[in-house]
Amino acid sequence: MLTAFALAGLAAAQTSTDTSTTQTTDTTQQSTDTTTQTTDTSTTQDTSTTTTTDTSTAGTTTQGATDPSTLSAADNFTRAQEFAVQADVAYPVPFYDRTLWKAAVDSAYYAAQQEAGNRNYQSYLAQLYTKTQWWINAYNTWNRLGDLSDQEKQFASLSAAKLAYIALQRGDRTAALAYVQKGMSWADSASLQAIMKRLQ
Repeated sequence: MLTAFALAGLAAAQTSTDTSTTQTTDTTQQSTDTTTQTTDTSTTQDTSTTTTTDTSTAGTTTQGATDPSTLSAADNFTRAQEFAVQADVAYPVPFYDRTLWKAAVDSAYYAAQQEAGNRNYQSYLAQLYTKTQWWINAYNTWNRLGDLSDQEKQFASLSAAKLAYIALQRGDRTAALAYVQKGMSWADSASLQAIMKRLQ
């Protein structure tokens, strides 16, 4: 189930520059956010503890919120959607280390883990990873889903293009080529074509 905010996030992510492996600090929040989001360039499976937590309280705070491990998959899925809507309003740029985005991703992660066979939960988690620019987890989750819808292929291709660019920047042409080829198998794009030309 693709959501409206996820579709809007794709357009925003496609227009972002590929030069930021370290994301910029959100300066529009009422309190100062000093955390830094670093792109994970590994090829391991999902982890939910590799980035720092935003200490700001823009919009609705999640302080004292119920531990997602104590909720059902359906409840976690509902909470993930609610947090994502709040986060879209609270932050101009979505990153995992923003409090509400972290709550959304974490709740979706628990839902997907609790009902691993529920494709809607898996797809929504992949959308949130893409939306919050956690490219390696987005890529791995899309890859595990197998057959994707046309819209999902666009998301998956974007994650592959971002990882290909990062690999190219660090001089790993083999990994960059693998990401480009996988991305093109989902959906070709100008970004993937540009990276491929640099690899030839």
